[in-house]
Amino acid sequence: MSSLTDLREVVDVVIGVDTHVHTHSAAIVDARTGGVLEEITVEATADGYAQLVAFADEHAVLRAWAIEGTGGHGAGLTRHLERDQEVVIELDRPERAKRRHGAKSDPLDAIRAAREALSRPRLGGPRSGGDRQALSVLLAARRSAVNAAGDAQRQVFSLVIAAPEQIRARFRGQKLPAMLKTAAGLRVHASWDVETATTVTVLRSLARRAHALAEEAAEHEKAIRVIVRSWRPDLLEQLGVGPIVAATVLCAWSHPGRIHSEAAFAMLAGVAPIPANSGQITTRHRLNRYGDRQLNRALHTIVLSRIRYHQATRDYVARRTSEGKTPREIKRCLKRYIARDLYRLLEHHPVRA
Repeated sequence: MSSLTDLREVVDVVIGVDTHVHTHSAAIVDARTGGVLEEITVEATADGYAQLVAFADEHAVLRAWAIEGTGGHGAGLTRHLERDQEVVIELDRPERAKRRHGAKSDPLDAIRAAREALSRPRLGGPRSGGDRQALSVLLAARRSAVNAAGDAQRQVFSLVIAAPEQIRARFRGQKLPAMLKTAAGLRVHASWDVETATTVTVLRSLARRAHALAEEAAEHEKAIRVIVRSWRPDLLEQLGVGPIVAATVLCAWSHPGRIHSEAAFAMLAGVAPIPANSGQITTRHRLNRYGDRQLNRALHTIVLSRIRYHQATRDYVARRTSEGKTPREIKRCLKRYIARDLYRLLEHHPVRA
């Protein structure tokens, strides 16, 4: 479906779906006229999905589904439709400014979704499940554990600074890892006042929490490595690509054919320069701040690694520096090149059956 230029050439109707936690609102839109044929709201359950398919069967066989949030509130409906080999188009949530006159309701959003699918020159399908979804879940859990561990570590550091002197003296001269180890082994003495005893109790709790979260993050990373090695071990052979970076790239890419070109992949990653030409100036570009920021961060990690360890990249940096490019500009160029190479590898390398 991503290669189509006009959805009206292959379907009779487009069914737009506005998804929510408990209900889904759908609108059937004629593909040729854009007129609304009928609307319905169903429960977000298996019975509701079956009711929605039966509702669609009453109008046309040649149809496509335009669903908002195929990886979120619409995930259950998307899986149900894909099992029936229905054509599903993934849409993002609309920006408020794009809603007509500020109007907002579930049926209106469903109609907008269908008409937006009809107007798009390129159509995107939902991301796949299986290994990709498993990686997505593990990445989210690991990210949460890493962030929470960092919060706990910073809280330990701050509490030590403000702790009573008899407690603070135990940590003097220690780096953060040693501070966490010391804090995890603290014991409360009966002779201490309330402030000191409470501070020690909290320090011990935070340090043990930080250690537990670090162990949890490490377990998630091991599981991520196993899946990546079984799915696309060729990614791990690329310089600067570890299991977390590889998993992030795979989650964004999903499967062959979903992203129609390397330029689209670069735009998804937020590394495609945005033209900012005016008048006689034709070589001006603006920094791209859009796209998948986790994917952009993964490419940045690869760039930093190659600048440090890859001689060809270091030679490139030296040459571009001599041409007057700043370090930031050079890194942006490198991220664009790496996005191109990764896309070609993902699309053309044999994958596991």
